[in-house]
Amino acid sequence: MINADGDLKVENLKVHFGKKTGLFGGPGQVVHAVDGVSFDVPAGSTLGIVGESGSGKSTTALAIMRLVELTQGKVTLGETIISDLEGDALRSERRRFQMIFQDPYSSLNPRERAGDIVKEPLHLMKIGTKAERDDRVSELFTQVGLRPEQQALFPHQFSGGQRQRLGFAKALATTPGLIVCDEPVSALDVAIQAQILNLMSDLQDQMGLTYLFISHDLGVVQHVCDEIAVMYLGQIVEQADRLSLFSRPRHPYTKALLAAVPTVHGSFVNGKRRLREPGMRIKGDPPSPINPPAGCRFAGRCPKAEDQCHETAPAFRHIDTGHKVACHLV
Repeated sequence: MINADGDLKVENLKVHFGKKTGLFGGPGQVVHAVDGVSFDVPAGSTLGIVGESGSGKSTTALAIMRLVELTQGKVTLGETIISDLEGDALRSERRRFQMIFQDPYSSLNPRERAGDIVKEPLHLMKIGTKAERDDRVSELFTQVGLRPEQQALFPHQFSGGQRQRLGFAKALATTPGLIVCDEPVSALDVAIQAQILNLMSDLQDQMGLTYLFISHDLGVVQHVCDEIAVMYLGQIVEQADRLSLFSRPRHPYTKALLAAVPTVHGSFVNGKRRLREPGMRIKGDPPSPINPPAGCRFAGRCPKAEDQCHETAPAFRHIDTGHKVACHLV
């Protein structure tokens, strides 16, 4: 079952923080957090966005959720341009897209009982009668692997994994088509991570959910995503299906990220060993997002950069079926 409401399209998304004019009328400082990001997530599939801290992946997620202001761009969910919505129209459409946060404890009200937390979206959206809301909450608890009697507990009485299940129950209450997951398992130990990822997969199969999955953990992304976009300093530098990206990365930054994954003798991709490529270690720090370079934003840290890399920004282009990269040298 595919939920057509979950078809997400993002076009030339930009999020800039700061002011163009500073004190006494001088030029202000503008942080180019997200700087021209475009991608599609077909309904019922999962797109992963990966990158270092500060790459802009979480800001991209918040912009799609309309939790930060868009500087430019268009976000469409199904047939609705959600980037154009404001006020009551936006509040009404929020039932169609929900978010799971990194810390399952800080995102839940510690003073409310679990059942009331899950019921809150139904109340705010005025969905169903009181009896129907109670039945829906009991159904959601069972669906995410919690017991209905746990509705009377407070968040601190749940384990980390159970709190994340509670977060999923709350997100699912309004039957959304899209769920944006911002590092949803990074605060959990490995065994619990696997349980939550399996839950996500089961819910996607049952409800046709579309996921936008933000993570720095390439091992997790490899197991849950159909397609992966790699971000660097506010831009996508490579995007491909999971198999292509892990078996044949093309951008130097992607190769460096994969080389940095801790392994004993390289890594395995679909049962085959992929040896690390020599010379793909990232050196130095990213440029400032306040004043990004004119050429390729990775050129200053790239061991293969040429003069054109420092002078001209590479186009984000198709190099193979479903595989896009922004690099002059590919």
